[in-house]
Amino acid sequence: MNFDAAVDYLLSLGHETLAIKLGLENTELLLESLGNPQRAFPSVQIAGTNGKGSTAAMLDASCRAADIKCGLYTSPHLVSITERIRISGAEITHPDFAACATVVRDEAEKLEARPTFFEQVTAIALLAFRNAGIELAILETGLGGRLDSTTAAKAKLVAITPIAMDHQEYLGDTLESIAAEKAAIIRPGVTAVLATQPPEAFAVLIRRCEETGVVPVFEDSAHLIEDTTADGRFCVTFESPGHRYEKVWLGLRGEHQIDNAAVAIRLAELLHLPTSAIVAGISNATHPGRLELFPHRPAILLDGAHNPAGCRALRDYVDEFAPRPLTLVFGGMRDKQLAQMGEILFPMADLLVLTAVENPRSASLEMLESIADRFAKGTVVRAQSTTQALQMATETTAAEGLICIAGSLYLIGELRPLVLNLG
Repeated sequence: MNFDAAVDYLLSLGHETLAIKLGLENTELLLESLGNPQRAFPSVQIAGTNGKGSTAAMLDASCRAADIKCGLYTSPHLVSITERIRISGAEITHPDFAACATVVRDEAEKLEARPTFFEQVTAIALLAFRNAGIELAILETGLGGRLDSTTAAKAKLVAITPIAMDHQEYLGDTLESIAAEKAAIIRPGVTAVLATQPPEAFAVLIRRCEETGVVPVFEDSAHLIEDTTADGRFCVTFESPGHRYEKVWLGLRGEHQIDNAAVAIRLAELLHLPTSAIVAGISNATHPGRLELFPHRPAILLDGAHNPAGCRALRDYVDEFAPRPLTLVFGGMRDKQLAQMGEILFPMADLLVLTAVENPRSASLEMLESIADRFAKGTVVRAQSTTQALQMATETTAAEGLICIAGSLYLIGELRPLVLNLG
């Protein structure tokens, strides 16, 4: 297959989230048929509700600063599927992706049950990493942990970032049930780093550690905010049991990134990375679509907040750093906690532009309007497409103001290329 054919084939397996089939057996069978590429290198697995992608990006940047040939696997992608697989900081090339996808497809079709989109892309990533001769893989868990495909890699170093309500249709409708799914990546013999958690989630994680004989590494290091930039980057002094990191400027915006940086630092210390590399990684990490600011006139802020916890972090950032007037372009998935998200985000907007994403799970404009009727305080308009929504926002918002685009990573994926072209 060439690259386009490979993408078409993977998409034919069904929409990513709708086609999730929780379970490890198929992934394990597929990896075995590929010669178990995951055994060619050690892995770090990062689970959690929010922050796992940012933590992975910071750890990857630190490893690269230490001259470690690193593979990074994340999800979902914004624009191109190749964003999910990075080797030494660079996206996998189209030819390499197509070659690995062809091998994986041929083996997948020999199995009794055809592996899903996420199972096959995970296998593609692990195969690509082996082919590239990486020294370490950093794997962001896609959904949960207990039955997520990345868990088949059997990472020896794992981390769990803050847990919140999300994906209840798959993981359960209580914080305890969600935490139990994520806690399952803690297995006998692993080293587990635990971020600060809500009490209900913390109790589940500790119980899992006790059951597996794992002594947890708590990320409860002291930190001091030293300074901030006008656009919301923080300068922080971190003090872990092993070291003090003086006045580190975080590359990622938002105060919530301090906790993610602290987890990344603890993981980097366990990997015995030099201090200079850790600082460089935290300072230089990028993560598109997460409080990503474009200094146009008006400025445009892209944030993939898609659950209440993520929306609270976005709202905190906007309340402290955003100029006015503020236009919010919002679109989300109907299976998300849209009312809770709207209650957090809609009141902050002087102009709220509602739109529907090109996705079978997208919430309708009527659904979003009913939430806006309850919570919006400014003007509310509807756009028939995301492209129209961006056009309406740019034409209406004053040059000194801000356009914030949020509600779904799929929305960010549709509009980010257009925002880049506005420059």
